[in-house]
Amino acid sequence: MPGVQMTRIPISEGKVSIIIPCYNHGAMLREALASVEQVRNENLLEVIIVDDGSSDAETVRILKEVAEAGYSVVSQPNRRVSAARNTGIRLAKGEFILPLDSDNRLRDVYLKEGVSLLKENPGIGVIYSDAEYFGEKTGRWHVEEFDLLSLVRKNFIDVCALYRKALWEQVGGYDEQMPWMGLEDWDFWLRVARHGGTFFHRSEVGFDYRVRADSQIAKTIGFDGRMAREDLNLMEASPRYAKLIDYIFGKPEMAFYKWVRETDEEVQRLRGQLRVVEASYSYRLGRALLASPRLLRKLWRRFSLRRCK
Repeated sequence: MPGVQMTRIPISEGKVSIIIPCYNHGAMLREALASVEQVRNENLLEVIIVDDGSSDAETVRILKEVAEAGYSVVSQPNRRVSAARNTGIRLAKGEFILPLDSDNRLRDVYLKEGVSLLKENPGIGVIYSDAEYFGEKTGRWHVEEFDLLSLVRKNFIDVCALYRKALWEQVGGYDEQMPWMGLEDWDFWLRVARHGGTFFHRSEVGFDYRVRADSQIAKTIGFDGRMAREDLNLMEASPRYAKLIDYIFGKPEMAFYKWVRETDEEVQRLRGQLRVVEASYSYRLGRALLASPRLLRKLWRRFSLRRCK
């Protein structure tokens, strides 16, 4: 995508680079890093924190402390989360990439089973998992098995998924030109699928997802879009959602997916009309009559006898 420049960096095979964009989330960043340290193993090569122009004094101080503690901290002017992720991934030396939002927490699924799966199965490009909500909502986020039509309909894969850096290079990174943030991960997964990337679902909790009223996506479209995956009608009610949909599916490389989406919407519309017809009294009466030839014959005999009289 525009603004993304690929560079040839020596890759450490079989190793993971965790990329954490941070914008004024210093206190929560500490929690995210603590979760990484709890699951750190030999598969983790590096943690790259990208300061996306934080202006909060506490965050700036914490980022300095984090850098002094040995973490790789890269600073850039505020260019939003897609650019921050691209900056970190561009510098990453790991064969595998694991984005982590600075307000979330990581578990050990990706660094253990996830890495093993990618090493043993070259045909798998992306591994994603379930999550556990915390903050303003609790409970399990059960993610569905991968289905391309389902992904075209809506996003159900969080950005916190383990994938090969080669895929990021192939599709050109995250879209930095998207008019509003909030669906940039969906756009990325669609382009990965369009370029032949394959997805594998681990039905385990791979990370903890913090639900916040002041999240970036909530500010952008008025609610937490990832939670709205449970309620597509709520998501579609956002005035900016339709514009983002037009932007994503208006890309030339998305032409086929746009056709699939429009065809699916027409099929769903016709199915809705059919359900209305099937629920009508006349339809149910006609079906009941046709389902019972004996009853039809009986009614016909009664009708015939009345006519004879």
